[in-house]
Amino acid sequence: MRRGLISLLAVAGIALTGCSAGESRPEVTFYSHGDATRVAPVLFCNELGKQCSRPDRSNVGELGVPTEAPVQISVPEELSSAPWQVVFRYRGPDGKQVKERSPVFDPGKRHAYTLRVPGDGQVEHIEVQRYSAPVTITPSGGILFSIGGTWVLDTHAEDEPSSRA
Repeated sequence: MRRGLISLLAVAGIALTGCSAGESRPEVTFYSHGDATRVAPVLFCNELGKQCSRPDRSNVGELGVPTEAPVQISVPEELSSAPWQVVFRYRGPDGKQVKERSPVFDPGKRHAYTLRVPGDGQVEHIEVQRYSAPVTITPSGGILFSIGGTWVLDTHAEDEPSSRA
């Protein structure tokens, strides 16, 4: 019995170790004004924040988004099963860049988020960030998460030509 358990644990360890190299990377879908794009992660780590992929900027997506238009973001179970958040940058009507973020969504509670920038703002950059262990408690009682996955979308005004080929 003991030898069988040790063999089973060894096989499980080998399987888990091998997952990082060949596992599929979950994709995030961004949708606005009739167009959608699916984006692979720029960075992806296992749920413990280990075995991270090398950052891959070629996975940055692009989407035309009209001024004032919302962007709907859909995340798969692999992402929503951990805490996650949307970090974004937009340009206000005065031309100034503004950086903001959504609340952190609890694991398993939310699979989508609609991003609306204030007023006549033009969204320029969106990052979906999945948090992973380890969690650090700050001296003031706050919680710091490690980023275990990042999905990135750059946008352009829908009437502007795409800067990517």
